[in-house]
Amino acid sequence: MRAMKKLLIVYYSYTGGTEQMAEAAATAARDEDGTEVRLMRAEDCQAEDMLAADGYIFATPENLAAIAGVMKAFFDRCYYPLLGEIEGRPYAAMICAGSDGENAQRQLERIATGWRLRKVIDTIIICTHAQTEAAILAAKIIEEDDRARCAETGATLAAGLAMGVF
Repeated sequence: MRAMKKLLIVYYSYTGGTEQMAEAAATAARDEDGTEVRLMRAEDCQAEDMLAADGYIFATPENLAAIAGVMKAFFDRCYYPLLGEIEGRPYAAMICAGSDGENAQRQLERIATGWRLRKVIDTIIICTHAQTEAAILAAKIIEEDDRARCAETGATLAAGLAMGVF
């Protein structure tokens, strides 16, 4: 019998959009046999949590054309302790953006490249089209079809880990 694989989903959410994305991925991943799923807020995740996982999903809002500060602080806190320790592990990423998300995607993927992680699913960018201060700060509702895309990412990564594909 193969050991249970561990998928860690690390996220930060201020207005709820990214949290809905991460929860959709986690729910679908938990439906896959052979994978244990842990959903953690970025501010709570430590290097030892990353070391204990076999694969990752990183989910963050884009703030001012960059990953959210709390997510950046997570990467800053864990980057050097994990350098050379998690190479080759699979990951996927999800960005909740107001209009673009590409700079946050590039920033997150560069960090993952520095760790020598292996991107196994294309990064999802979900645009909320929030452009005014009120809209940006308002609670977000991620549409069902977008949550389904996040769920597919979670299920795919969990199944791939369980089968030994990733």
